[in-house]
Amino acid sequence: MAKDQYWLKSGLINIIQNFSGTLINLATFYLLVRLLSKHEFGVWGLYLQAVTIQEIVRNGLIQSALIKFISGAKQEEHSKIVSASVTISGTITVFCVLLNLIFAGYLAEKLKAPELEPMFRLYNITFLLSGVLTQLNCIEQANLSYKGVFASNLVRSTILLLFIAVNFTFKFTTDLISLVYVQMICAVASIGVAWYFVRGYLNFSYVFNLEWIKKIFNFGKFSFATNISSILSGTIDQWMLAGIISPAASGAFNIAVRITNLVDIPTNAIATIVFPQSAKRIETEGRDAVKYLYEKSVGALLAIVMPALIFLYLFNSIIIELLAGDKYNDSVPILNITLLYCIFGCFGRQSGVILDSIGKTRTTFFIVLFNTCLILVLNYFFIREFGVLGAAYATLICNIVGFIIAQAILYRELKVNALNSFAYAIKFYPEFINKYLLKK
Repeated sequence: MAKDQYWLKSGLINIIQNFSGTLINLATFYLLVRLLSKHEFGVWGLYLQAVTIQEIVRNGLIQSALIKFISGAKQEEHSKIVSASVTISGTITVFCVLLNLIFAGYLAEKLKAPELEPMFRLYNITFLLSGVLTQLNCIEQANLSYKGVFASNLVRSTILLLFIAVNFTFKFTTDLISLVYVQMICAVASIGVAWYFVRGYLNFSYVFNLEWIKKIFNFGKFSFATNISSILSGTIDQWMLAGIISPAASGAFNIAVRITNLVDIPTNAIATIVFPQSAKRIETEGRDAVKYLYEKSVGALLAIVMPALIFLYLFNSIIIELLAGDKYNDSVPILNITLLYCIFGCFGRQSGVILDSIGKTRTTFFIVLFNTCLILVLNYFFIREFGVLGAAYATLICNIVGFIIAQAILYRELKVNALNSFAYAIKFYPEFINKYLLKK
């Protein structure tokens, strides 16, 4: 009973967190895109992408490892584990801050956005604060508690939304650097909230232990590298648009990507569920069970995503104007292309999950790395040839190539057949109706 309560409670908290986070981010986007000019919004998008990469560089290496090792280790080992995590996180933080200080001006110049230089330099303070927040959140999750993670994230995003809403409502003028200062305040408030929930678990002293540092590093290095390559492949197009054309062009592309990402929410949610199931089934039921799990989960995703895609195609211009305003009408043809990403995303995200669960993290890394390099090359030539649409075409081609490579590997490893997923997608609706709607 206790175990069931844990899964129900943690699952409910995660669902509420994802749903509330999506609503807050959507509201923030809705107001901000009207508060800022096209150039400013493009610069803000570039800034967020850059700082997100920094966060992933640091957190991707230690987050999963810290949660895994603390939850499975004896109490007397906790101080060594947390200390090792702090050591790695601190080292990476200092390294990233130095890079930021050295290259902020150069990057701002190349992206044709001089506003970025002071924003990057100021963010170093927020980056230090967010490192503390990550450690607190990981310690709480390792102790099978999620309230603090939910509350701290909610506070962090809500404060920024309230600041933007006040400026929008009372027609105050704001600038990008003010938003960075607000981010800093958000980080401080989040640390206070996270500490309140995790304070009972903070009974450790710093112990330098090289063995645990190596364990954490070795555990996270391939998933870390995959995450870095993945985030780069998702931002290269917008960065190159800014560098080759202008930040405003990057902003127009960003609008289409944001709307496309809303369709991807079920993909991320199902991937979170499939990973532990796949890892368990490969041990207990063998590879045939994993093959079925992959094909069935992709089929469910296709069944959920396709109606949303059809709706967005039918009302694309209305949705763009509703969410972003009439000054972003040039995002409509971009959206028509980026929506196609979602179909291949159903297969792609689940492919990575399955390959990781059967111990092929290295394979996943090389697939993502190849795609990142391909996106870089194609964007360079396509943007120069076709403008903003060239970035969309380049990323679509990379999605198709990545799909073909992943399916070939999955067929070799598990005899997966992509056509079966479409069959499961067709069967999804009658199964859902009979099982949930007509169930007596």
